[in-house]
Amino acid sequence: MENPGYVTLSRVSGLQREMQVVAHNIANISTAGFRREGMIFSEFVLGADRIEPSLSMALGNTRHTYQLQGALSQTGGTFDVAIEGEGFFLLETPEGERLTRAGTFAPNEAGELVNRDGHRVLDAGGAPVFVPPDARAVALARDGTFSADGQPFAQLGLVRPVDPVTLSRAAGTQFVVDGDLEPVANPMMLQGFIEESNVDPVTELVRMIEVQRAYERGQKLLESEDERIRNVIQTLGR
Repeated sequence: MENPGYVTLSRVSGLQREMQVVAHNIANISTAGFRREGMIFSEFVLGADRIEPSLSMALGNTRHTYQLQGALSQTGGTFDVAIEGEGFFLLETPEGERLTRAGTFAPNEAGELVNRDGHRVLDAGGAPVFVPPDARAVALARDGTFSADGQPFAQLGLVRPVDPVTLSRAAGTQFVVDGDLEPVANPMMLQGFIEESNVDPVTELVRMIEVQRAYERGQKLLESEDERIRNVIQTLGR
């Protein structure tokens, strides 16, 4: 394969990965706390300082997570919590601490507050949140303080990475931080609400069509280049 073929192949490969990202976004339109992803393309130029012609390759290997807040949906659930503004809930998982914006919680049999995957929710001090078995009329203050019958019993922890660049997606609606965390100065939480996905269906469908068309154009160019090389080989072989 000659240079035009390699250049086109690098672009087509990146578009294929971008299509997978867009499809994943669309599949999670209804997933609470989900954050939309995008593909970042970069250009690699070989031999720009040499006499020979340079070779420019398109690389699409980096994903970007959009942290724009999703709409808040009222559920009325006692332990459904939505974050207004910045910050993440802190979870304890078998793989270590994880961050999430998905605030669908419930007490387990042991009275520990957990998410849908059964991971324990941590309080402001990094300890599991325990809901008293005799708790009645559970309320949540704007700062994340839980109270039962007017008596506080726990405060949800709301954290953020010191360096946003260290935040990366772990799985689903969970994130991992390769760095330090700090508490959110003025946490804002709402009881009985959840944050919906920040995926815009129309935007994603339009992007899917654009990527599909660009991918098809790249395939046609590869086929044309392959046909040209075949013709050259056949001509020289006579």
